[in-house]
Amino acid sequence: MNGVSWADQWDNDSAKGGRVGGGAVARSSGSGPASNNKYKEKLGQGLDKTKGVASSGFKKLKTGSAIGFRWVKDKYHKTTNKH
Repeated sequence: MNGVSWADQWDNDSAKGGRVGGGAVARSSGSGPASNNKYKEKLGQGLDKTKGVASSGFKKLKTGSAIGFRWVKDKYHKTTNKH
């Protein structure tokens, strides 16, 4: 290698040996607002799926935690109720 680290290659400061031109990636404008609506729609669909998966995962976590706490509580009561 030429002595430049990976982080320095992507640094915006060209004096340190980073990329010339600021390192910013130019975005193409596409077809304007119609293009943005298409991406917003896909993003919305993806977020709906993510919400559904997160909700289902949270319900499983909540149920599992409740079962686990109940098990610990029962074990504790069995050991402390010995007369």
